[in-house]
Amino acid sequence: LPQIKDEQEESSISEEGEQLELKEETDAFMVTEYDQEKMDSKPSESPRLSNSSENSVECSVCGNTFTQSFMSHDLTIHMRKHTGERPFTCEMCGKGFSQNSSLTIHMRTHTDERPHSCKTCGKVFTRRGSLLIHMRIHTSERPYSCEICGRSCVQRSDLTVHMRKHTGERPFTCEMCGKGFSQNSSLTIHMRTHTGERPYSCKTCGKGFTASHKLTVHVRTHTGERPFSCSVCGKGFMDSHSLTVHMCTHTDDRPHSCKICRKGFIRKSYLTDHMKTHTSDWPHFCKTCGKGFSTSAKLTVHTRSHTGERPFSCEICEKSFSCARGLGDHMKTHKTERPFSCKTCGKGFNRRIYLTDHIRTHTGEKPFSCDLCQKSFSNRSSLTHHLNTHTGEKGQPQNPLH
Repeated sequence: LPQIKDEQEESSISEEGEQLELKEETDAFMVTEYDQEKMDSKPSESPRLSNSSENSVECSVCGNTFTQSFMSHDLTIHMRKHTGERPFTCEMCGKGFSQNSSLTIHMRTHTDERPHSCKTCGKVFTRRGSLLIHMRIHTSERPYSCEICGRSCVQRSDLTVHMRKHTGERPFTCEMCGKGFSQNSSLTIHMRTHTGERPYSCKTCGKGFTASHKLTVHVRTHTGERPFSCSVCGKGFMDSHSLTVHMCTHTDDRPHSCKICRKGFIRKSYLTDHMKTHTSDWPHFCKTCGKGFSTSAKLTVHTRSHTGERPFSCEICEKSFSCARGLGDHMKTHKTERPFSCKTCGKGFNRRIYLTDHIRTHTGEKPFSCDLCQKSFSNRSSLTHHLNTHTGEKGQPQNPLH
């Protein structure tokens, strides 16, 4: 899925936001007596500075230069990046900061104060730098562009993360399982799978989540909100990824294909389950008849064939079904709307993919070919059925011990 971007605490906003904010808040450039004492009393513990010109000073450790206009403040803060000094401490949680302005902004995470608001949409922020970056959403400004694919980004940090898609770089590694991530926030969320921490809880049912965006989507199961709508059929979805997957049903796009039989799937998880039909990996067995299944969900549905349970009922005719898919297919029998019609014969269909297959009966097109015997077919399901004549596949295997 385009994936939904997770949160970072606003107290740790991007470097770009901090730079923008420094231009706006001049009080951040004030140097305290404590800062100056630290500079004067421990010169041996601080990085050496060398004069690069009359109006600037260069750090001998990293080479950064600082102009004379704000030299005192810039050098003081910069030194602490090398020494790790954090003289400003939060009295509520004990977190330390290198400058007093950062502590002031951090305190807003405890008080929930958000003094900077967007005049266009009303969204509020704890710091001015966040607001300035947010405004680019309204102005459509995307000043950072990828030199490889041309994609433009709102923030420099977004471009940095994007570039890792091209380089494959995953600099953040889990110490417990070795899995790598392209950004630190993803690692933070991943670590919760090891620790069991679920800091985001639903106020309605109490269910916990590892990330705030997962809680946001979950809350919609209570409110019924479906903000992502299909432009073709109008169906609504709770998250953008579900909408992206749904759009494949209209376009016949199946991006995940099996390398063995070429069968395509709209979800990667469907392909993973399908691959087990080739490897005979059926870890879930029915205790009643011993039949094997690739997933526990399929076993649950199968078990109902023994118990007679039919938990999914039609609200129109009250007919019940053992699985949600059966009910979904049944509901189509009540719908008379067939928005996709054939221009040749006028026959209507309730899904675009069915219309696409039907049109080939007029054109004679057979785009799906067997690599073994070169026989062609008008739709993918017919090819899949044909391939079974070569492989000898006849459905799900039974428990070899049964």
